[in-house]
Amino acid sequence: MKSKLTISILLLIAMNLLTSNATLAQKTTGTDYSTGLGIRLDLGNGGTYAGPAVKHFFSATSAGEASVLFGNSTTLIGVEYSYNSAINNAAGLKWNLGIGPQFALYKGGSDVLLRPFAGLEFKIPEAPIDFGFDWRPAIQLTHGSDVEAGRFGLAFRFTIE
Repeated sequence: MKSKLTISILLLIAMNLLTSNATLAQKTTGTDYSTGLGIRLDLGNGGTYAGPAVKHFFSATSAGEASVLFGNSTTLIGVEYSYNSAINNAAGLKWNLGIGPQFALYKGGSDVLLRPFAGLEFKIPEAPIDFGFDWRPAIQLTHGSDVEAGRFGLAFRFTIE
């Protein structure tokens, strides 16, 4: 429990550092928002995980996301890069592709995962709310290697312009 609290505090500090220059980032990126803070859910075959996440745009198409998810007596710590592109004639709707490492920590061990993903994201025009849905298979790289294709993500974010 103490380690979960420490990880959550560290993630909140990272979110604060990323958002300290949010106004400047918005002026330079041309995105609908510069930083989104919220909750990410990872669900599907093998359990459900939830926790805080932050997504930050470095340019109009490049973004990074960090998350710490809890569930099934496991903590998932992940970072990822995504390419994002607007969908024509659909205000606030984007598609994205990305990949990143994820570390699963559990009593008695840990695993390293690779998480590619493809999804959609919708930023409500004129409101600081963003939703994301993606398919994100889990590719386990340690302890026998395994692939779990039936994994999906949901994100709910408060956005900073």
